[in-house]
Amino acid sequence: MQTTIGQYLLDRLKSYGVQHLFGVPGDYNLAFLDLVEDDPHLQWVGNCNELNASYAADGYARLKSMGALLTTFGVGELSAINGIAGSYAESVPVVKIVGMPSRGVVHSRKLVHHTLGDGEFLKFYNMYAEVSVAQTILNKQNAQSEIDRVLGECFLHKKPVYIGLPVDVTHIPIETYTSSPLVTRSDPKILNAFLEDAQELLRKSKSQVVMADYEVNRYHLNQELKHFIEAVNLPLVSLAMGKGVFDETHPNFIGVYNGILSDARVCSLMRHADCALLIGVKLTDSLTAGFHYIREHHLSIQIHPFYSQIGEKTYDDILMQDVLKALARLKFQASFPKETHPKTPHLNGKLTQDKFFKIIQEYLRPHDVLIAEQGTSFFGAISMVLPSGVSFIGQPLWGSIGYTFGALLGTALASPDRRHILLIGDGSFQLVAQELSTMLRENITPTIIVINNDGYTVERCIHGPTRQYNHINMWHYSKLASFFDVHLAREVVSFQVSSVAGLREALCVAQQSSKLALIEACMDKDDAPILLKKLGALFGAQI
Repeated sequence: MQTTIGQYLLDRLKSYGVQHLFGVPGDYNLAFLDLVEDDPHLQWVGNCNELNASYAADGYARLKSMGALLTTFGVGELSAINGIAGSYAESVPVVKIVGMPSRGVVHSRKLVHHTLGDGEFLKFYNMYAEVSVAQTILNKQNAQSEIDRVLGECFLHKKPVYIGLPVDVTHIPIETYTSSPLVTRSDPKILNAFLEDAQELLRKSKSQVVMADYEVNRYHLNQELKHFIEAVNLPLVSLAMGKGVFDETHPNFIGVYNGILSDARVCSLMRHADCALLIGVKLTDSLTAGFHYIREHHLSIQIHPFYSQIGEKTYDDILMQDVLKALARLKFQASFPKETHPKTPHLNGKLTQDKFFKIIQEYLRPHDVLIAEQGTSFFGAISMVLPSGVSFIGQPLWGSIGYTFGALLGTALASPDRRHILLIGDGSFQLVAQELSTMLRENITPTIIVINNDGYTVERCIHGPTRQYNHINMWHYSKLASFFDVHLAREVVSFQVSSVAGLREALCVAQQSSKLALIEACMDKDDAPILLKKLGALFGAQI
């Protein structure tokens, strides 16, 4: 087939399920943007800035197989690099496309705009090499092979990739050939060796526990995990970054592991288990109470997407999906107490952090998308029991403040038939609030709850509770929709609440409405979820 380089890139993105492209226009990407806008199967989503676009592409990719964003050279790509770094840290497959100066300009080292004025054009490319798993700059000779290679790496490793598209390359015609599908298989000998060693270790153990985390979500192996747990009847705890990886209403789900700050049931299970199966787990400081573990030494089996470990021995070239299927055939004598979660007690009066998250849990429905900003929102939401099928999104490893507001735009466009609920603090919201304009233009209808507790509560829990640097200027949050959109402000329902009754009424209206709901929930600045206070004290002790 004959096509152009730009169109081939778009066609391959669509083959991976990409239907929206986020970003900001600039003179080096406008020729490519013409193709995007003229493609009936793609939608251009112009963002207020490149950082928010990177957050949106990340949120989109957490629910789809891939996300993509487009910026111009230099100034645009550097504005987005923080978000791409977050996608790299948390293994999210995002394609970063950069409109570059023409090849003639590059070869002649001209001192053009959006450069550092030194005639060097690979400095930003080299910066992205540190936060992407594959990089390329397209030309006529390499276009098809490089596009196929780089997108394949993105899909395989669930990490960002970088594609440079010179402005004079977009419309170059090329002949394309049929690409071979990407196929990955486990090495059967290594898989059998792993299974034999795992079986031997499990025979020696007296009590086992499964810990599951975000890598299962990234590779969409939730059903395989569920089948494994039900086949062997083992208890499971998730980590906060992978919250929702397993049905939290299932009798085998025990709770969320937070190191020594875990609840009593999780602590008891972890103390008594002498063997831990870690499936897709990354043990980071904010997920383990600053590396304060309940029990330091377990016999351990670690299972990752492309390798597994038993103790210090590594088994390369075996896939998580194959390992889970094979382990499901093993037999265990598991015994652990089942528990039903108590109903929420009757709540009334002034709104507090504890009451707030209990009410939000009541509001959640199966298959919702719940997004919780790092800090008060995230550590409060960990305590909630999610209904079946709820997708939980946060960013506890990279922890870029304001991430979730852009991510909400991405998730809502990726899965428009689901309810999307965002919990975000006022400090985080102030960094990214202008993206409300994009949400109104795109006519998405999430429920956005801004926790107004007058400043950076998460930082106050760590250090400087009365310091000026943890204060922020107060906004009229519930009135922002009328400012950010002239024509569609009528499509928003806004509330300011400070009581249990007020929050419940606002959520009731939001549930019955087909409009975007913006709820400002006012709480005391010294109030915080118990887990956050304890974690803040541990982190503060390091200062």
